[in-house]
Amino acid sequence: MKAGQTRSLSSFDRGGEYNIILDSIADGVFTVDRDWRITSFNRAAEKITGVSRDQAVGQLCKDVLKADICEKNCCLRATMKTGAPIVNKKVCIIDAQGRRLPISISTALLRDRKGALLGAVETFRDISVEEDLRKTINAKYSFADIISKNHRMLRLFDILPDIAESASTVLIEGESGTGKELIARAIHHLSPRKRQPFVAVNCGALPDTLLESELFGYKAGAFTDAKKDKPGRFLLAENGTLFFDEIGDITPAMQVKLLRVVQEKSYEPLGAAQSVEHNVRLIAATNKNLEDLVRQGRFREDLYYRINVFKITLPPLRDRLEDIPLLAEHFIARFNTLQQKEITGISSEAMAALITYTYPGNIRELANMIERAFILCKNGLIEKKHLPESLFTQGAPGVDPASLKGATSSYLLTALRQNNWNRLKTARQLGMHKSTLYRKIKSLGISLPK
Repeated sequence: MKAGQTRSLSSFDRGGEYNIILDSIADGVFTVDRDWRITSFNRAAEKITGVSRDQAVGQLCKDVLKADICEKNCCLRATMKTGAPIVNKKVCIIDAQGRRLPISISTALLRDRKGALLGAVETFRDISVEEDLRKTINAKYSFADIISKNHRMLRLFDILPDIAESASTVLIEGESGTGKELIARAIHHLSPRKRQPFVAVNCGALPDTLLESELFGYKAGAFTDAKKDKPGRFLLAENGTLFFDEIGDITPAMQVKLLRVVQEKSYEPLGAAQSVEHNVRLIAATNKNLEDLVRQGRFREDLYYRINVFKITLPPLRDRLEDIPLLAEHFIARFNTLQQKEITGISSEAMAALITYTYPGNIRELANMIERAFILCKNGLIEKKHLPESLFTQGAPGVDPASLKGATSSYLLTALRQNNWNRLKTARQLGMHKSTLYRKIKSLGISLPK
């Protein structure tokens, strides 16, 4: 019996042959009448719930399964009301031992041969092993809300606690959208300063006069509209961490003032008569190559070496394509929660399109694509038609198609090696159909060992 189809009971009675067939099914199956009372309960349902058939039959289904959706969002009730089946919805039930158990359920109407409504049927499957495996994988490839299985990122995960323990200034370089602030927050929350403030300032968004007052604050009367003292970001971050985002955008004049603050551990609020010492850890980030800016005379060399005690370079998403399935799953879970939807995943064709794109906007762009897909996709899988047209153009603006081919080829080779060159396992890992994988292997000229 396929989930989502209307069942008929008139071909055989409710005992005997009917129970034999139900008991041969690996998934739990039970039926209810129009009053929501259980009329049949197969052996797999007994095993999953810990409730015997004799105990279950005649009871209201909500009293047997005790699912988290029973009171307000009952799937059987929705199917009885609309006639529409529900397929593979993840819910949690409470078994006979009081344990919370994740299951996947599907529902359909139950009619006799003449079409009269008898009730409904629900099939359900214990997915606790799958959920445990998912948690294990997520734990292996995530660190302080940063998700990756890329070898460069995994090395960063290993040393991040050591970086956090120190009080040294950190410079994070990476393209826009690669997660620089996420890394900075992870360093703060892993550090001895984690109970103190984390304060961020976007240096590129403010002119010098505003940036100076934002960083250092001012005293009442410092200028015409200064009616009272205003604390700066340094004071707000005292004993904590101050994050300078896009530090490569500050002017030479502001670089001089910041150098003094970093060197002398003190600053002067506007209109103040004396300096104020600070105890703030500094983390700076930029989407530019500061070393190149130093050579060009656009960034002070002495300030560069002051903030570049420990440099972290984040790879762009096009260089960590193996992370796309993990990130996509993460964003789907997030938007399911935020938008109260039940999107179950991404089709193989849609995933193949995501993997071969070059992401000039990096992780932020992928998140936007998934959010856009949520607008168009009502339930089930995100399909190719739900993704933006930009995915299906040849490469991306300013991106060499040869580099795309190289990145994709490297990604597929890595996945194939991880799966011992088993193409079926590789296709499953990448979330694509095996024939799609075969076509990609051929088009990219990848040679496989015999």
